Amino acid sequence: MNFKKNLVNVLLSLLVMLFCFSCKGDGDDSKPNIIIIMADDLGYGDVSAYNQGTLNTPGIDKLAKSGLLFTNGYATAATCTPSRYSLLTGDYPWRNNSAKILPGDAPLLIDTSGVTLPKLLKSAGYTTGVVGKWHLGLGNGNVDWNNYINLNPNAVGFDYSYIMAATNDRVPNVYVEDGHVCNLSKDDPLFVSYKKNFPNEPTGAANPEKLRMMYSEGHDGSINNGVSRIGFQKGGKSAQWVDEDMADIFLEQSIEFIKNNTKKPFFLYYALHQPHVPRIPHSRFVGATGMGPRGDAIAEADWCIGELMKALEKEGLSENTIVVFTSDNGPIMDDGYVDQAEALKGDHTPMGHLRGGKYSLYEAGTRVPFIVKWEGHVKPGISDALVCQVDLMASLAKLTKQAVPQCDSEDILDALMGKTQKGRENLIIEGLYHRTAFRRGKWLMIPPYSGPAIVPGKVTHETGFNPGYQLYNLQEDEQQLENLASLYPRLLKQLQTEYSRVIETRNHR
Repeated sequence: MNFKKNLVNVLLSLLVMLFCFSCKGDGDDSKPNIIIIMADDLGYGDVSAYNQGTLNTPGIDKLAKSGLLFTNGYATAATCTPSRYSLLTGDYPWRNNSAKILPGDAPLLIDTSGVTLPKLLKSAGYTTGVVGKWHLGLGNGNVDWNNYINLNPNAVGFDYSYIMAATNDRVPNVYVEDGHVCNLSKDDPLFVSYKKNFPNEPTGAANPEKLRMMYSEGHDGSINNGVSRIGFQKGGKSAQWVDEDMADIFLEQSIEFIKNNTKKPFFLYYALHQPHVPRIPHSRFVGATGMGPRGDAIAEADWCIGELMKALEKEGLSENTIVVFTSDNGPIMDDGYVDQAEALKGDHTPMGHLRGGKYSLYEAGTRVPFIVKWEGHVKPGISDALVCQVDLMASLAKLTKQAVPQCDSEDILDALMGKTQKGRENLIIEGLYHRTAFRRGKWLMIPPYSGPAIVPGKVTHETGFNPGYQLYNLQEDEQQLENLASLYPRLLKQLQTEYSRVIETRNHR
């Protein structure tokens, strides 16, 4: 009798365990936590897992070793605001004429009535947060920084936001948490202008003796922390950031968000500011690479990623969290400050073997590091599938069983999960001035464009503009050394037709 009773108890226990395991598995598959880590101006060759440059990135490499590394991962644009717009809206940036590099006092770029990635995930039961660089506008274009800013990231689907308003080289140099400027004293109000300086306020142009980092062009406005920025600000001294502390602050806020949401699914958009100018890493990382401030800023970002992964492990969330790592656009050396980025890089190649860089229609402008990790679901390895940040909207919608609105995002979930090497069939990328190029399969077509061949003020960066058509076979010529347009007139015509069709239509779901 006891034997039978014990046997029944054992069988019941096994059934309970199997039931719990089954439920846990269903939950993991349908609602994993999602973290998107986006670096700023990090090149294809800046991540050592790609075996292109000489800089060492152990934190990112560990992510790549346990995940899927994409060799054909793209941002939609070679500049920051447009590519970030695509990530959160699922649309190509050139469909919105205002989706360009924004000043720090620009109005909110994203339509609050439209569907966004955080809104889509909220509808699936996710808590959503953004920490770090925003650069998608705030308010209505006439922001009172001393009061609540109602048009902030929370208005487009984020439950929590801790951001810098624009970039680290633009005013205002303050953090904004859920629409409020952090640590702002009522006795010292903050004022911002992109038209003219405030009386008696020092600037880089007028007071270079106050600078610890000299500007090279354009960044000669108000001074904060010994660095002059784009634009002008007055007051708000209690709220202004210290550049050296920025990485730690954003990391701490990201980890705190994770800790506060361990019991329910969350989406975190962790937007790093490195290695965007001005590159001023914490003293712990100064001299870490021997490549000057740019290399050291990348080492700092790499450490931050490693620490974030440790936080996930500590909370027991590693197996139930999808991590996507990428960059908003390609790399650049001199982008407004004299920090010897070019002189000190040595043999390192931030662009890898690719042509171009930030602002460019050539490959190094938009082909970026792209890694997807999900323990137990994504088999580690390398994928050549054509994938793009704009497709995270449709792909994560499929994963979480949500409907996707009409947009440019495509469902490439199987490619992101490593189930297939087939990604997008075609992609439109954007360089300067909303000018675009078309990739289909191994071919890249750049239409004729007038304008400078070199990015203004960036003597080593090509725009990709040329008075004639350009056609490159990226499978055989990733460096884009041989223009094949004159050799394949029929193919060129086919690409022109398909390019026009994609421009005129969005995906319907």
